[in-house]
This record gives sequence, C-alpha cells and structure tokens, in this order.
Amino acid sequence: MKILLTGGNGFLGSYILQILKENNEIHTLSRTNAFYNCNLKYEIPELVNNYDLIIHSAGKVHSIPLNDIEKSDFYDTNVKGTMNFLDGLTNTYIPKQFIFISSVSVYGLNVGVNINESFPLLANDPYGKSKIEAEGIIKKWCVEHNVVFTILRLPLVIGVNPPGNLGSMIRGINKGYYFNIAGGYAKKSMVLASDIAKFILKVAEVGGIYNLTDGIHPTFNELSKSISLNFDKSFVPNMPLFLANVLAKIGDILGNAFPINSNKLSKITSTLTFDDSKARIAFGWKPTPVLESFKLYEDA
Repeated sequence: MKILLTGGNGFLGSYILQILKENNEIHTLSRTNAFYNCNLKYEIPELVNNYDLIIHSAGKVHSIPLNDIEKSDFYDTNVKGTMNFLDGLTNTYIPKQFIFISSVSVYGLNVGVNINESFPLLANDPYGKSKIEAEGIIKKWCVEHNVVFTILRLPLVIGVNPPGNLGSMIRGINKGYYFNIAGGYAKKSMVLASDIAKFILKVAEVGGIYNLTDGIHPTFNELSKSISLNFDKSFVPNMPLFLANVLAKIGDILGNAFPINSNKLSKITSTLTFDDSKARIAFGWKPTPVLESFKLYEDA
C-alpha cells in the first residue's frame, strides 16, 4: 500500500513506521526530519502523492496545562492541525482509508471498569475535548468524501523508552524514589505500541471505532514489579494512603513542580479499564500481555 503517516517521529508513530515500512511504501509528515516537513498547527501541507491509507498519529499528547496558552495549544495542534491536514488532502487526492489515533481520554473518566465504545464522550479537559472534536471533524470529512475511517482509542501505550508518566515511573524506580500508593492495586488498561502497529492494516479495510488494550489490565504494583526486575531490584516501596493524601494537599498548593497532587493521587489509586471485545470479535484481536514482553530499552 501507499501510506502517509503523520507524527512518524513520535513514540507510537515510530513503531508504526518501523513495522509498516517493511511491506509498504510509506511517507511521513512531521515538523522535521520527514518526507513532508510541515507544522500542521500553522500550515496546510502541500502533498505531491496520492495515498491509499492515511494514518493520522500527530498531535499534542496528554499533559496537564500550566496556563491558558498551553490549554489553547491542545486545540491549535489537535483540532486546527487536523483541519489543516484534511484541507491538504482535499487539495490533492482523497485516500481510500483513514485511521485516526485517538485516546480513551475522550470518555472523560478517572474511574470505571470495562468501558466500551458506546460510552458517552464526557471529557472536559483540554486534551480530551480536543480529541473529541478532532474525531468529529474526521468522521464528517470521511463520510463526505466516501473514505473508510477508523478511530483507535488507546489507553496507556507501552514500548521502549516511553515518554510521559510511564517514563517518569521507570526513572523513579531505577533511582529509588518511586512508591506504590496504598499497595498499588488500582488496575489500568495498557497496550503495546507494536501490537497497535500490527493491527492497523487489518482494521483499515473495514473501519469503525475501537478501544485497544492487552485485556489483562495490570495493577500499578504488577507493572512496577515488572519494571524493577529490569534493574535487578526486587522491592518497590509502598506509601500509605494517609501520607499520600498529605503530600497531595501540599502539591495542590505548590503546583505542578511537586510530584503529586490530589488529581494525580485520585488517578493513581482508582481502577480505570476499557473493554476491547469489539476488536476481538470483529478482527480476532489477540494482543500480547504487556507484562510478558515489556522492554525498557532497545538493548534490554
């Protein structure tokens, strides 16, 4: 297939690029070091090729905005950037298939069990709202242009050298300052980046909206133990909930420079899992359990 991938320099995008380039012609679009160098937040890309499949993975990833400028950046990057990208496609050639990399953040939940794709989209934070709006824009455009569209709603994505909170967790365990809280028994949905990449061509032909997880939903305690073994550490310390609550209150006052606040504590201690049975039934989705194959680094 002839494929155009946005965000190929990103964490998940790099996995998609590496796996799909083996048997397909794939071009990338990113701000730098790509076939098309383009900042979608400000520019409509000038494309010079026709593509069978579009994979839109570029975007501003989930984080807590510190000010109004950072809040608006979610809209500018994830919504306006998507509109600019679609305008570029409209001006060049309409593809057959379109895949959008979205997030389970669209559901707007901090706690829940086996949330499926029919659950209402309730996010009210800048990141979740921007993903909801981008999903709607893409669906409308694809329907208008008779394009088969797929939306993949992803939980925590696992892979080598991960960014964000998982990367911070790994560094904390390695340096000895990470603590499980209240035993770390809250369960979270996760999925391997490599499994997502391998699934893309199969789902692209049919389309639809799908949650993807490993189906196991490890606890923080299980994940931290798996990580610690990579550093030859057999023990991950635990922090009692009452002490974590005290520190979270301090973090509420000091702001994001402090490692924990009440919002983060609530997420860490609350189970939140998603149902991927729709993908399993439709495509035989059989992901690898995260804890069985999670590698921290390329040479692990």
